[in-house]
Amino acid sequence: MGENKVKQGVIFAGISYLIWGMFPVYWKLLQGVGADEILANRVIWSFIFMVILVISTNKWKKVILTIQAFKTNKKQAFLLFAASILVSFNWFIYIWAVNADKVIETSLGYYINPLVSVLLGVLVLKEKMKRAQIISFVLAAIGVLILTFSHGSFPWIALSLALTFGLYGLAKKIIVLDSEIGLTIETLFITPIALFYMGYLFASGRHEFLTGSMSINILIMVSGVLTAIPLLFFAKGAQRIPLSMLGFIQYLTPTLTLILGVFLYHEKFTNSHLMAFICIWSALTIYSLSQTKLFRIFNKSKAEVYSK
Repeated sequence: MGENKVKQGVIFAGISYLIWGMFPVYWKLLQGVGADEILANRVIWSFIFMVILVISTNKWKKVILTIQAFKTNKKQAFLLFAASILVSFNWFIYIWAVNADKVIETSLGYYINPLVSVLLGVLVLKEKMKRAQIISFVLAAIGVLILTFSHGSFPWIALSLALTFGLYGLAKKIIVLDSEIGLTIETLFITPIALFYMGYLFASGRHEFLTGSMSINILIMVSGVLTAIPLLFFAKGAQRIPLSMLGFIQYLTPTLTLILGVFLYHEKFTNSHLMAFICIWSALTIYSLSQTKLFRIFNKSKAEVYSK
């Protein structure tokens, strides 16, 4: 894997996780709207944005050709459909949790998720981990266990977020497809369901969209753009770097989310959180250093000494 390609992947993944880390601020602005309605609108407006994007970049024909190719490439069709279902569940759980004042628990989910990504990378994609990376994994796992056991109850929100997005990342890693085309088809799969549900909400008079303030309506529509952009960057990053590396970069999202939960929304931060933080950031430091040229030179020199 080329060094420039890896650097690009790290940048793309970093941007996506940075945006996702700030998402609680956005969803809090829509606190009066149900998570189900936000999700439906998020899917619909994401699809509209993606259609505009692929048409403006002359990729619409490729979208059509890809869909037509599903007749012979059923694996790709299944993976894209699975990805759309997984990310939709992830979105719903996350939006509901943020607006239920469980921001810290969502951060726990995204602390667990890199471990899921690392395990999937090793078990499914047969990616190899070096000694320093194994130490990082163990430290991070200890941090996650501290958070989990100190939580006091089964952290279903955190585990659901971790599993759905971990499997989504695996699907995106396996799919060899232009990120814009892939995301357009993903949203296409789920948009009919979202439209049907919005029709139900309008028919039953339970909708907030177009009945609330103009600012709420705009925020709902813009959610599609804010959904699509980080997913595009994520897909580009996932295709360029190992899944195990992608998992560790993801710690950026829960760190930002945890900071927001504690300092902006004043959720409780305990000594257990602090201990877990120390373990996780130690893991990140070791893993990051293991990716540098200096570390590789040191290991090479050490190996030469032992071989003499």
